[in-house]
Amino acid sequence: MNIRDDFILKELKEGFLVGGSVRDFLRGKENTDRDITVKGAENFAKKIAQKLNATFITLDNENKIYRVVLKDKTNYLDISELQGESIEEDLKRRDFTINAIAYDLSSDKFIDVTGGLNDLKNGVLQSIREGNFQDDPLRILRAFRFYALTGFEFTPELNAAIKKYLPLALNPAKERIAYEIMKLFGGKYADKALLKMDEAGLLEKIFPCIIDTKKVPPNTHHHLDLFHHTVETVRQIEIIYETSPETVQEHLNSVDFGGFPRINHLKLAGFLHDIGKFSTWTLEGGKCKKEECLYNKPECSVCNARHRFIKHDDVGAKAVVPLLKDLKFSKKQIEYISSMIKNHIYPSGVIAAPDLSEKVMMRYIRKMGNNVIDNITLAKADRLSARGVDVTDGMVEANLNGLNKLLNFYLQKRETLKPLPKLLDGREIMEILNIGQSPMLGKIIKNLHEAQLNGDVTTKEEAVNFIITHKD
Repeated sequence: MNIRDDFILKELKEGFLVGGSVRDFLRGKENTDRDITVKGAENFAKKIAQKLNATFITLDNENKIYRVVLKDKTNYLDISELQGESIEEDLKRRDFTINAIAYDLSSDKFIDVTGGLNDLKNGVLQSIREGNFQDDPLRILRAFRFYALTGFEFTPELNAAIKKYLPLALNPAKERIAYEIMKLFGGKYADKALLKMDEAGLLEKIFPCIIDTKKVPPNTHHHLDLFHHTVETVRQIEIIYETSPETVQEHLNSVDFGGFPRINHLKLAGFLHDIGKFSTWTLEGGKCKKEECLYNKPECSVCNARHRFIKHDDVGAKAVVPLLKDLKFSKKQIEYISSMIKNHIYPSGVIAAPDLSEKVMMRYIRKMGNNVIDNITLAKADRLSARGVDVTDGMVEANLNGLNKLLNFYLQKRETLKPLPKLLDGREIMEILNIGQSPMLGKIIKNLHEAQLNGDVTTKEEAVNFIITHKD
């Protein structure tokens, strides 16, 4: 892909295209955001905004960073002030060599003073200067983010620098850490990046809950220990996403909250979907036949004990809230991830119904709303990540067929779906039943909503009759 073929960049005759924009163009990846550095960034950005009939936005007045957003609201340019006296000096201040390649828009030439072009060709991730990690420790996490995006191997020097400066990794603001996490989960190799972070000792610093997942061994339904099961779930979500029809990919690519695509959030939810298992873990029957148990427990599923994790979905959904709040995730992001965890077993329960009628499937769809595709994708990934000795190929195939049936039903119906109307509000219910604010009122509202989900109540008249006959 030629940089000058880009419909925006062909209009620019000065400045330098830098960073991830150059990297992505060289890798043949489409890019909707383009990073430009130039002397006199503010005036340049205003001039470009006027030329392209676009919107000018100040992102950081102190550091002189501006954004030009095109009318389609998808394509934009981030324009920053050149750091130092020359582009060469600017590039040497950056994090990794593959991000320190510039394209001179005035002469149509690449500028590479750190060996980035060669590293890009060889699939290598190399830091420019060890001290850059001390200047901004967030670059430690960024290394794993770029590994997730590219799959490029770390050089020995980069590994050594990460090990040396790892104690500084959580020094940056939580918002910046959360941003890198979300970028990481958008990468094709996110699962490998998680394992690499764990090997470096960084993963449990960010997600302390994984310490307990490592204590839960494989069992007759899970061929992997719990930690590796959750990482495998992330891998399976990516595979399902890549092989899904365009309509599913479009949904998972949509940015509806948090500033990142749904697929990024879904993979994070997949990684955290079983964090409630350790605290709900019980063993029933069986006795370990080994003199020295691999997991240092007197009973374990490696033999024939039955592992149970009753209500781990509910426990996990609640446990993830303070974790993500601490990382400064938004309310909508937390609600989505918590909902995915709480409902990750739900679709498999639906398709296991003796009579999988349209009414049963419609109730599920109404309850999950716009998250149906996400929830079914997670359920599929969870199933494919658990292949213990008691799980036959037939069981897996039946589960996936059922989930696909549920998904196809939703895709056929979703254009005609409308949000459930509020037939009665709390004030109306209190007047009809002559009751005040009380736990009873909350119970009645909940029961009425369930009746709507089931399709048993569809009009205001039916709602009035329902609350009168079900007030007790």
